Amino acid sequence: MFAPLAVAFALLAGCERHSKSERYYLVATNIDLPYWQTAKAGLQQAAAQYGVTAEMSGPSVFDPAGEVDEMRAIIAKKPMGILVSVADPTTLGPEINKAISAGIPVITIDSDAPDSNRLYFIGTNNLEAGRLGGQRLAAQLNGKGNVVFFTMPSQPNLVERLKGYKDVLSTYPGIKITEVFDMKGDSGTAMDKTEEYLARKGADQVNGYVCLEASAGKDVAEAFKRQHATGRVLIAMDVDRATLQLVKDGTIDATISQKPYTMALLGLKGLDDLHHYPLKTLNRDYELDAQSPIPAFVDTGVSLVDKSNVDQFLQSGSNQARR
Repeated sequence: MFAPLAVAFALLAGCERHSKSERYYLVATNIDLPYWQTAKAGLQQAAAQYGVTAEMSGPSVFDPAGEVDEMRAIIAKKPMGILVSVADPTTLGPEINKAISAGIPVITIDSDAPDSNRLYFIGTNNLEAGRLGGQRLAAQLNGKGNVVFFTMPSQPNLVERLKGYKDVLSTYPGIKITEVFDMKGDSGTAMDKTEEYLARKGADQVNGYVCLEASAGKDVAEAFKRQHATGRVLIAMDVDRATLQLVKDGTIDATISQKPYTMALLGLKGLDDLHHYPLKTLNRDYELDAQSPIPAFVDTGVSLVDKSNVDQFLQSGSNQARR
């Protein structure tokens, strides 16, 4: 007779573990991008499941200094935990350390600051993402041609992706990296630069175009369309709907899919666990602890998207929009 009551009280206690007064933040930059709106959906999904409050905050353009200012403002609010995607580890690392010293758990997602005191990283194995793209690029170029990259050189995840591409391309002596272009967070500059590249002829012709971050693929593809460019290979990054449509119509050869929704969802759940079951100390290198209660790295996975599977991703995006 008393067993059902015991179960009911246990369930009630579980519900009362969380509260809307528990506030968590995700700090990033360029947060208006579809990529970060997808991450926000994962954040809000986890917050709804747990009955807590979560917000995404940061500059609406690529602004590492603005992200530092936002991080400082969030720390001052003394939240239960912070997720952060690091645009510049040199400037943001000290702010992460200040949060940890103040007793606020910090988990990095998407882009890491491994030399900071953050607790762990959730995101893509960016080295492998680059290698995956590099293998596709080399195959589509038949092992020869000039290649350019569009990136932001200070952002750690993009540095790792470029290294992955270089690892693969180093085994193809017929492929030359002509330029690594710093788009400074402005995809419009990538479009303008592409038009310049497309004008090159003969031995200087650029055959392969690689976008290491989410926003450039669409604008590079637009330059292709304006110039009626053919015989070039464009590899993009991420799976917003516009990019997927360009894969479907053949302007973009392939794109690399990440899981920002999953990163943010798992990140909030990780912070919630750290709040309710706190570590004895935050300011410690748990990577060197064989019996650590937390991981060092949670790999959320990558996939290559081309014409053979793009419809699956388009359908998945439609299903996400209806949730």
